[in-house]
Amino acid sequence: MHRRRWARGGRAVLLAGALALVLTGCSAHDVEKKLRFGWPTGVTKQAEKMRVLWTWSGVAALCVGVLVWGLIFWCCIRYRKRNDELPRQTKYNLPIELVYSLAPFIIIAGLFYRTVIVEDDVNKLSKNPDVLVQVDAFKWNWQFEYLDSHDTKTVYSSDKKTPLSTVGSDDEIPVLVLPKGETVQIIEHSEDVVHSFWVPEFLFKRDVIPYGPDHTSEDNRFEFTATQNGSYVGRCAELCGTYHSQMNFEVRIVDPAVFEKYLAALDKAGQDNPARQSVALKAAGMAPRATTTYPFNTDRAARSASEKSGS
Repeated sequence: MHRRRWARGGRAVLLAGALALVLTGCSAHDVEKKLRFGWPTGVTKQAEKMRVLWTWSGVAALCVGVLVWGLIFWCCIRYRKRNDELPRQTKYNLPIELVYSLAPFIIIAGLFYRTVIVEDDVNKLSKNPDVLVQVDAFKWNWQFEYLDSHDTKTVYSSDKKTPLSTVGSDDEIPVLVLPKGETVQIIEHSEDVVHSFWVPEFLFKRDVIPYGPDHTSEDNRFEFTATQNGSYVGRCAELCGTYHSQMNFEVRIVDPAVFEKYLAALDKAGQDNPARQSVALKAAGMAPRATTTYPFNTDRAARSASEKSGS
């Protein structure tokens, strides 16, 4: 009997020691990564709010799991068969029935409440965003128009008649340049069918519904605040026709000073310049072409020539 107790105690000590080694060997980054429970790293404030919701949902699920597993193992040990005598049977226990009826309801209500709060935060629109961009989707490309305010008639341009914009073409993938740390509101507009604005690193996508030229539907608006500089691939996430798979764009997050420099260069390049996007990007100190549209070559003309030569 004593040997069995010592053996059990030894195993417990070894388990505790192994657990301590695992925990002490984890850096703060490793701990944060584990607490994401598989949730990817986002680059916007809205993505972080969704990550927090996911993390605490995972913690709640683990707590429920530990409780259920604990009760199962406790019952297996406490009421294991010792002889042919049946243990005392308990039924119609009102306190226990109330607990296992109310507890799941409280947990579900809490998760539902937090989900609604986060969803409202993600969908919240500012009256005066720092940057307003109209995204025009069409078969099979994108146009980005930089607007001056919530009034879509006022635009970033020297002539005050046409918006500063970039548009994709057969040989150039459009690049949407945006400032880090500022509120960006997107107005979506489709020229033909339903498309979808999707940037995987934003952990968010929104269908582009063709509501007409007035853009009155709030469903076609959303906003975000980027927290990290970088270039991020954007795609159409709604099957929209023959060249849907090649309907890519790039979002480039830069410092506000670089963003203002880019807008000035875009205005200076002129509306009638087919290479105005490349010229403006280069003038602002950035790569003149999209760099994150894998698996498609960003130089569409070169890709088309390669495909023809291969065939």
